[in-house]
Order: sequence, then structure tokens, then C-alpha cells
Amino acid sequence: MSQHARLPAHYDHVGSFLRPKYLLEAREQKAKGEITPEQLRKVEDKAITEIVKFQEDIGLKSITDGEFRRTYFHIDFLEQLGGVKTDIPVTIRKPDGTEELAPPVMRVIDKVTHAKCIQLADFEYLKSQVSAGNTPKVTIPSPTMLHFRGGRAGISKEAYPELDPAFYDDVARAYGDELRSLAAAGCTYVQMDDTNLAYLCDEKMREAARQRGDDPNELPHRYAAFINKVVAQKPAGMTLAMHLCRGNFKSTHAAAGNYEPVAEALLKEMDLDAYFLEYDDARSGDFRPLRFLPKGKTVVLGLVTTKFGEMEDKDELKERIEAAAKYVPLEQLALSPQCGFSSTVHGNNIAVEAQRAKLRLVVETAQEVWGG
Repeated sequence: MSQHARLPAHYDHVGSFLRPKYLLEAREQKAKGEITPEQLRKVEDKAITEIVKFQEDIGLKSITDGEFRRTYFHIDFLEQLGGVKTDIPVTIRKPDGTEELAPPVMRVIDKVTHAKCIQLADFEYLKSQVSAGNTPKVTIPSPTMLHFRGGRAGISKEAYPELDPAFYDDVARAYGDELRSLAAAGCTYVQMDDTNLAYLCDEKMREAARQRGDDPNELPHRYAAFINKVVAQKPAGMTLAMHLCRGNFKSTHAAAGNYEPVAEALLKEMDLDAYFLEYDDARSGDFRPLRFLPKGKTVVLGLVTTKFGEMEDKDELKERIEAAAKYVPLEQLALSPQCGFSSTVHGNNIAVEAQRAKLRLVVETAQEVWGG
């Protein structure tokens, strides 16, 4: 069991923020070869300095770099692991004549290794910008992302004739090496973003898993064992959290369904410190699945949506926190937006002012519920 999850506060956020226009323009210039990677990094540094100040002005205690150096929340990290390859995204022409960019597909083509420190330089810059008393948080994709999308077919049979235990052990070791490099630089708070467990609450996605040859009832328990291999390598003094995401792309979602099918594996079997769960609308079902949460862990309730600008009502938020507290002691709960504001570079259809207002609402509501 983990010690009590010492989150920086009873209010938090998932990590990504809307990119400023000048950053998007610089990324485009870099893509066209008009500026160098070093020049782009300077622009990113400036944007990150600004977004750190934005978070601190609002009163947040856990501070991210807004994921401003990324295009996708998961691919940019995973493709830097040894043995992982991303296929170039393809444009799909839909029956109605419109075109859509399919997300890139990741494949494991060789033994998975920690070929280099992936987040270290980014963390060091973030840390240099965060004020004393606040906690820099690093967000990385969950290791389950390497399995779920492609299943067995997405993982080289030559490299891994059997997935268990070799594949899971190698990925866990690579993650452990990354966590150790971050810890050595002073990182104490890492959040893993996981869409797969949330997708396994959705009957359509469960059927897709069956089609790939996986059992959707068995997968959550297999993923719990997989995550625990990573947790076993977690450096002392580091808080490791997981955010369950149901898809977040230009204000759309990919999955729906109550957490019940995964709740026991997620909350009871995984040795994580904290969970960020999306509860912004009826898609997520009720709070009953929280009954599986053991002592010493925290659930951060994502009650405030990042998909739309319309503001939530503070009293309603308090009522929902109270409803969740019927299943989990209030002390083990916290409040946050349900997802990031920009899981991909494209961003959600929400104004920067609404982004600020929603985060202020989270901080104020939490302070009124749990005290300063």
C-alpha cells in the first residue's frame, strides 16, 4: 500500500492548457523548416514561463508546463522509448466527403528500452520557473497505451513471442528509469494519463477489445498488475497519480460508461497514490464505484468540464462532492477539472478566459469545502 497520497492541495488540474497563438505559429514555422528546433524551444520556454505564472496567479499548488512542448499527450513521449515506432498519421476521406486526420498508430517493433531521459530537460526548465512552496508536476502517458490500441498485433512477435512477463517487465523498467531520472532532478509528483481503463467502461470499446482477441473483463486486472510493476520501481518520496480520460480532442469524447467494470482493479488493486476521475457529466455514471477506494489514497473528482465554456454552479459542485463523500471519506477527495484544456496541440473549443474562470472556481470551491 502507498502512504497517504500527499497531493499539494485538495484542488488540482490535469495538466494541459490552451496553446498561445504565437507558440502555434512557431511550431508551424519549425515544421516548414523556417526556424530551428533550438529557436522553437526558446519560444516554448517563454510560453511555459507565462503559463506557470498563470497557474500560480490562480492559486494552484501543482504546476505543469501546460504540455506546451507536445503535439499529442501520449505519442510524443512513447515514441522516444527504444523499440517504439509511430506510423505517420494518414488522412481518411469520410463518406460525406470531409477529410479527417487519423491519429498516428504506435507499434512496438523491438525490445522496449529507456533509450534516453525523455522529460528531464523539460522538468528542469519547469522547476526553474515554479515558485517555492508550489510543486512542479510532470504528466506522462500510462504504459498501458503501448498495449491497448493495437493489442497483441501491435507488438512484435520476434521481440516478444510471449507478452507476459517479458514485455510488461521491459516497459516497467523503462518507466522506472525515467522516474528515477526525474526524481534525481527533484521531481516529486508524476501523473500518468490513461485512456484505456476509461475506454473499458464503454460497451463499444469493450467489443473492440474482444475483436482484437482481448477479454475486457480480464484486461483491467492485467493492467493493474502492469501498473504495479511500474509502481514497484517508483523512487521513494514520489507521488504517482493516474488520470482516467475518456478522450479529449477539440471538445469531443470517445467513450462513455460507469466506472464499475474497472473500479476494483483500478482503485483497489493498483498501488497508486491518487486517481483523477472524470465526472463532469452523466457519461461517467454515479459515485458508487468509489466504494473500492482503500484508505491512504485520494480520488480527485473531475467535476468541472474543460470541453465547454459554460460555467458550473458552485453549490451544485458542493452537492456532488457531498454525494461522493457517501462512498469515500471527504478527506480522501479533491477537486479538479475533468481533463486538460488541450490534450493535443489543437485545443478544446473554449476561451482562455473560461480556462481561467474554471480553474478559479475549482480553487475557490475546494477552499470552501476543505478549508484554505
